Amino acid sequence: MGYGYSDSREAIQKRLRRIEGQVRGLQRMVEEDRYCISILEQVSAATRALQSVALELLDGHLDHCVAAAVREGGEESTAKLKEASAAIARLVRS
Repeated sequence: MGYGYSDSREAIQKRLRRIEGQVRGLQRMVEEDRYCISILEQVSAATRALQSVALELLDGHLDHCVAAAVREGGEESTAKLKEASAAIARLVRS
């Protein structure tokens, strides 16, 4: 069966590895006592990259997991919709 991201798992992993590299770069920048604004710009870039991955995962979840639950109806449908709503709220707050 898999999850909504199963078809793009490799691409998502590649993006996460790139973000991991960005975070390591941030650690080096702090270690090297780089200029604050330069570090903040890189933090912003890493944050946007993570948000992009989160949106892709959310889109897959809605298209796959939530849509399947809605088709089946019942309590599972309600639970999946509430779960998705909570995930969206967390993303908006971040």
